[in-house]
Amino acid sequence: MRREGSALRGLGVVTLKELSDHMTSARMRVLEWLVVLVALAAVYAAITQVRDVTAEDPFLFLRLFTTAREPLPSFTAFLGFLVPLMAIGLGFDAVNGEHSRRTLSRILSQPIYRDALLFGKFLAGLATLSVSLIVLWLITIGLGLIMLGVPPGAEEMARAFIFLLVTIAYAGVWLALAMLASILFRSAATAALVTLGFWLFITLIWPALSPAIVTAFVPSNDEATLVIAAQSLARLSPSTLYGEAVMAILHPATRTLGPVYVSQLEGAVMGSPLSLWSSVMVAWPQIVGLIAASILLFVGGYVAFQRQEVRA
Repeated sequence: MRREGSALRGLGVVTLKELSDHMTSARMRVLEWLVVLVALAAVYAAITQVRDVTAEDPFLFLRLFTTAREPLPSFTAFLGFLVPLMAIGLGFDAVNGEHSRRTLSRILSQPIYRDALLFGKFLAGLATLSVSLIVLWLITIGLGLIMLGVPPGAEEMARAFIFLLVTIAYAGVWLALAMLASILFRSAATAALVTLGFWLFITLIWPALSPAIVTAFVPSNDEATLVIAAQSLARLSPSTLYGEAVMAILHPATRTLGPVYVSQLEGAVMGSPLSLWSSVMVAWPQIVGLIAASILLFVGGYVAFQRQEVRA
């Protein structure tokens, strides 16, 4: 039977309803305060450290995001760890929660297709994460202006804005993964545990395991080949892709994210910053990888959701 009208009919209604639920939920408020308080502690520590740096540094403001002070890591390191928690907290019961409340069949009995329902839930979750990250980004910029007393340059603001967009794309990967788990597992607790377990494995264990896998299975004695293979394998982790993209954007002197060859250093002044466009080109494969991972995970969830049977 052919369906009538657009497959995305009702998308706006679903998105607004889910967005309202997210913004008013106690779960989201707890996650937001957790991220804000921890990240602001890292920013404050970075500001006290950056004050010792000469104001002649052309990228002084970017140090707010990258400077660490013991015992706290940098602001970007905190986001790399806490953003997945926020995304998983929003998406692990997106679909199986409807099953457990027996509301899914009621929703789909309305003139709303599954396409609009799933896409609306994803857009609402991503919009919620984006609003939270934008507010946190603005707070960080404001604290830097007040406590450093040095206004950022145009290129610094452009790099900081690109960093924000990359962080939103990174959050989209984990949101899509959490929604995939919520479709595959009817129990919300199981979906949360599976997603958190996968996050811990792919973030903490996989980068350390990659060199051992390459050494065991790649028949080569060339050290450069082994390093490149291990790095490529480690980039299956979204956290690795995010960390490399952030390094290229927020550290203008970064010329490559892989092994450095002599040909890449010809005519280059060591320590000199790259232009904004050159830094974006260095990070472009990692940015595309994050976006592609979000799309693939969402498509996987979409296919699984379309094949599921919905019972009253």
